[in-house]
Amino acid sequence: MLIGENITMAVTGLLSNKMRAFLTMLGIIIGIGSVITIMTVGDSVTSSVTSSMQDMGANNIIVSLQQKSGEEDEEEGEMSFSGGSQSVSQPTEDDYITEDMLSRLTENFSGSIQAVALEESVGSGQAQDGKLYANVSVTGVNGGYFTANHLEMAAGRQLSARDYEGNRKVALVSDKLVSNMFAGDAGQAVGSQLEVKIGSDYYTYTIVGVYEYQQTAMNFSLSSEKDITTALYIPIGAAQAQLHSSGGYQMATLVTAQGVDSDELSGQVQQFLNVFYRNNRNFQIMAFSMESMVSAFSSMLSTLKIAIAVIAGISLLVGGIGVMNIMLVSVTERTREIGTRKALGATNQSIRTQFIVEAMIICLIGGAIGVAVGVAGGSAAAGWLGYPARASVASIIIALLFSMTIGVFFGYYPANKAAKMNPIEALRYE
Repeated sequence: MLIGENITMAVTGLLSNKMRAFLTMLGIIIGIGSVITIMTVGDSVTSSVTSSMQDMGANNIIVSLQQKSGEEDEEEGEMSFSGGSQSVSQPTEDDYITEDMLSRLTENFSGSIQAVALEESVGSGQAQDGKLYANVSVTGVNGGYFTANHLEMAAGRQLSARDYEGNRKVALVSDKLVSNMFAGDAGQAVGSQLEVKIGSDYYTYTIVGVYEYQQTAMNFSLSSEKDITTALYIPIGAAQAQLHSSGGYQMATLVTAQGVDSDELSGQVQQFLNVFYRNNRNFQIMAFSMESMVSAFSSMLSTLKIAIAVIAGISLLVGGIGVMNIMLVSVTERTREIGTRKALGATNQSIRTQFIVEAMIICLIGGAIGVAVGVAGGSAAAGWLGYPARASVASIIIALLFSMTIGVFFGYYPANKAAKMNPIEALRYE
């Protein structure tokens, strides 16, 4: 019998028992749908987070303080916190990365480092004007920050060299803040005074520019549009004055020049800066590239996605057992038909092929419905989480092939049982 005839017979049989066929397919639909949903959400999250990290500068290098292992007792004046089996020291200003260190670093690697981005968090608070308010995170930044983090300006200007030199109390605010505080009029906002409350302290800034807020995977928030917290940027010197800090940083971001191997450079930078920490008992410098961080993060998400998908795929085993069960019932119901066909000269192989094809058709149709359910469910879930839906074509093809494989695997035993029937006994079957 031709494959086409087998397919036609299989479809006819399914249509004659629609409810039984649907219940048989249900396990396959749920299994495939679950796997595709998880893969779609996982791919969407991975793509969005990786894209956000790439936007932050995949070739950037993060330089930060790291506690040395096996310290002696903390020096007098240091604060320490419990960190498992080892106490974690709070760095003092003597431990911080200084402007002098960074100047020597950029001078030594002048051809490789394009800029140094620095930031100092003043704290989160609320800009207020009567009943109007906007949640903000006040952050002091230097000029290199905007080289590492591109901002689209909606109105006004960015912070200038004169702002940094004079530690002026000027600020860049988001268009979200302008919507809340100035009825969306960016032109009115530029040049206006803005009062911000952080804790029990009030600070006043002059708005010099408005940037366009971009929601990404890194700053995703479930807050309403009105209550989203956005960054308010001020000169880093002004931030340090408000914090009564004498300077120094726990972390810095190096923007590398085009074509520089950031992984190799990060090792050289770490070695160079640790010369300044050779006599420091508690801290050293750790440098790593964003590229390696992106790669590690993507690998972790992919592993987690596959692990969850495998767990969800266990339901396919249940679906496969359901297919085998219904095929055994079908073989029993069609015993006389099998006997008639064999009496007319049908070979064992043709009988076996007929039932295997029927099992494959059941799994293929169930798999196709499962893919549709999975893509729809994955897209809805990704959209609810705020990520653009990104269904993997490869995972869809693999799911369909896998569903057909299940049909062959779980359909073989019933098909083989049918093929080995004695035609005389089959014809006598009531």
